Amino acid sequence: MDSSFLTSTNIIVASTCLVSFLLMNSRKGKSALLFHPVTISRRRQWHRFITSGFIHADMVHLAINMFVLWSFGSAIEQIYYPHFFGELSTTKYLILYFGGIIVSSIPSYIRHKNDPSYAALGASGGVSAVVFAVIIFAPWDNLYLYGIIAIPQILAGVGYLIYSWLKDKKSNDRVGHMAHFTGAVWGFLFTGFLSPDLFVRFAELTLQGPSWL
Repeated sequence: MDSSFLTSTNIIVASTCLVSFLLMNSRKGKSALLFHPVTISRRRQWHRFITSGFIHADMVHLAINMFVLWSFGSAIEQIYYPHFFGELSTTKYLILYFGGIIVSSIPSYIRHKNDPSYAALGASGGVSAVVFAVIIFAPWDNLYLYGIIAIPQILAGVGYLIYSWLKDKKSNDRVGHMAHFTGAVWGFLFTGFLSPDLFVRFAELTLQGPSWL
């Protein structure tokens, strides 16, 4: 097999798709991996901070997360991290992604560790981290909404943060908006602190504006 195919991103996508697909209709299987703060707190099942990222609610949830991860994760793993960080870039990428899954769940753990009815699943926190890691490198590159509508990544990112924050405050659906927000902030800050000059570079690129102006 071509070794270029065996990237960390492809392995994560393939394993997440496999586990999610196998457990999609298995309540028992999902319950063993779910992010369930009460169980984590009472039984010290800390692995749920990670395993919850390998299961998804349905095929649409899975497909969106994995397509975005594959698109942005490939850019981070094969282009941006190796170019800017060189040695151990793959290890740093794995910390970025899995750290995003863990860190994004912390607010929900604190908020719901005494609420037996709360549970969460999905890789959205890690995916958000990867997307915002790309933004720090190329703020004005276009992100294509629905694969068609071009939006500068920095504008899409700001809109995403505002939307996630406001939706979390309303708390009127079952989506983990704070996990999205926290994962995004983690991805941006973690990447920046790997080389603090990136914050200066990001500010300069942002102030320059898009090349088409």
